[in-house]
Amino acid sequence: MTINGIVAYPVTPFAPDGRIDHHALRAIIDRLLSVDVSAIAPLGSTGEAAYLDLTEWTETAASTIAHIAGRASTVVGVSDLTTEGAVRRARIAESLGADAVMALPVSYWKLTALEVQRHFEAIAAAVRIPLMVYNNPATAGVDLSPEELWELVRDVENITMVKESSGDVHRMHRLRELSGGSLPFFNGSNPLALEAFRAGAAGWCTAAPCLIPQEVTAFHAAVVAGDAVTAERVFARIEPLLRFIVARGLPTTVKAGLDRTGIPAGVPRRPLLELDGEESETLARLIESARG
Repeated sequence: MTINGIVAYPVTPFAPDGRIDHHALRAIIDRLLSVDVSAIAPLGSTGEAAYLDLTEWTETAASTIAHIAGRASTVVGVSDLTTEGAVRRARIAESLGADAVMALPVSYWKLTALEVQRHFEAIAAAVRIPLMVYNNPATAGVDLSPEELWELVRDVENITMVKESSGDVHRMHRLRELSGGSLPFFNGSNPLALEAFRAGAAGWCTAAPCLIPQEVTAFHAAVVAGDAVTAERVFARIEPLLRFIVARGLPTTVKAGLDRTGIPAGVPRRPLLELDGEESETLARLIESARG
C-alpha cells in the first residue's frame, strides 16, 4: 500500500441529541472524495477521537470505512492513553477493513524513550496493516525527535510512515537526511504545507479539504507538476484560512465551516465551544477568500 499526496481528515459530526450523525459523516466523506485525495483519516485530533467512547469510536470507524468502500485508502487514528486501549482500537480498525492505523503517544505522565518504544512496538505487533507514528507535541505533551521517529521506523517492523506536526520544517529535513530519503513522512502542520513539500514530504495530512477541497488539491497538483509559481499563488490564497483553523482549533472551526458550506456537522463536544459571532464571520470571509 502506498499513501502520498493529500490525506484528508474529517470531523466526527454530532446530531442534536449528541449521537454520531452518520448522514452528515457520509456527506463529508463524499465532499472529500469529490477531489483527488490519497487517503481519508478518521478519528484523529480533528475527529475528536479523544472525546468519544469506544462504542462511538467504533461506530465512526465502521461507518467511514464502509462508505469509502475502497475509493481511497483509510488511515484510522487509534490513539489512546493506554497501550491496551490503542492495541484494542488498532485491532478493531483492521477488522473493519482499514488500510493503515495512526497513533499518537498520548500520556498523562511524561514518557521515557523506552516507554514510547514499547507502546509503539505493541501496537505494530497487534496488526498486520501499517502503522503511522504521529508526533504532535502541542496536543500529546510528548515530543519525538527526528532521531527517535527514524529509529522507530528503522527498528520496529510494521511502522512504515511518520506524521510530523511540530511545525518545525527543520525536523523534516532531518528525517529525510536520516533515512536517505527512504522514509515517507507527512506534514501535519497546515501553515507549513508549502515548505514541507519542499523538504521532501510525501504528503499533507489536513482537514482543510472539508472546507476548500478544490483549492487544496489544486495546490498539491501544482506541487506535483513542479509548477512553483502556481503552488505559491494558490498557497498564499489559502494560508490565512489554514492559520485561522489551526489557531482556533480544528474541530471547532471545521464544523463551523462545514455548516457555512452546506453540511451541518453539529457542535464540538464539550469542553470545546462553538465560534462566537465575530469568529464565525472571520471564518466565512477566509473561506470566501481562499476560494478566490
